[in-house]
Amino acid sequence: MEQFQSDESLLALFRTPGTKEAAFTAIVNKYKERLYWHIRRMVIIHEDADDVLQNAFIKAWKGLGHFRAESGLYTWLYRISTNESITHLQKKKKAIVSFGNEADLTDQVRADPYFDPARIEWKLQLAIQQLPEQQRLIFNLRYFDEMPYNKMSEILGVTEGALKASYHHAAKKVENYLLKS
Repeated sequence: MEQFQSDESLLALFRTPGTKEAAFTAIVNKYKERLYWHIRRMVIIHEDADDVLQNAFIKAWKGLGHFRAESGLYTWLYRISTNESITHLQKKKKAIVSFGNEADLTDQVRADPYFDPARIEWKLQLAIQQLPEQQRLIFNLRYFDEMPYNKMSEILGVTEGALKASYHHAAKKVENYLLKS
């Protein structure tokens, strides 16, 4: 099955019993890399990103039969991935509090075997990890994914004005962090 078929044709194939699995495999292949990097920027650790991506695709598999195409397929998958990432981070935060471990995402960035504090992309990641969770998500969507505010609003269920304000505050915090380091 051609990997880059239109979403409409893939959805039609998914709804056909004999081609359901092949259609889903094509959907996974079409979107897995973009979704992985979106998730990875949120959860930081590769293994966690793989787990979250797998969970997102499991939810997509279970829900795709009920998908009404009111939004685009990628938007729907992106929303699932975002929600799974947030759920993962919340569970991780609870585990840290439960075990009294003070490690946070900043420590995880520093623990990465490829971490080089002299490289600007690592400084940027450290700055992003200082942001509150919602600002971090909005910053990542806008800065890395170059997602328009109307699309973010659709995914996150937040007004465009609130998103613009949140992104502005996040960008200022990142800028201040980078200027200090």
